Amino acid sequence: MKKEQLNIEYPLSSRQSEIAWQLISTDHGLGRWIADDVVEDNGVISFTWGQPWADHHTLQANIVERERNSHIKLRWVEEDDPDAFWEMRIKKSELTGDLCLCVIDYAPKDEIEDLRSLWDDNMERLHMSSGL
Repeated sequence: MKKEQLNIEYPLSSRQSEIAWQLISTDHGLGRWIADDVVEDNGVISFTWGQPWADHHTLQANIVERERNSHIKLRWVEEDDPDAFWEMRIKKSELTGDLCLCVIDYAPKDEIEDLRSLWDDNMERLHMSSGL
């Protein structure tokens, strides 16, 4: 099934791209706000929600592209849509000089709002865990 692209931009409370970069590109950083457990191994990131010894759900994503202090692009291992990926990009606002996190993700048309809510929740966790 062909999916629709979702583009969201979130302001960050920082002007230091290295801090934001660590939170979006490392398993330790992603584990603070995306999933309960995140492990990277040879270009594959495993995301686990829930506790490994109890009810949990794990998905794996291949790192398609990663450019330091700029962006990380991933593709779910079990993705059916050949054009679908998800990306987090750090961008500097020309007006304020503050950083923004730009997210690109894909979902079926009837799930786009759920996906937007998921990213909103993720960003709330990011703000709470890091102050960004």
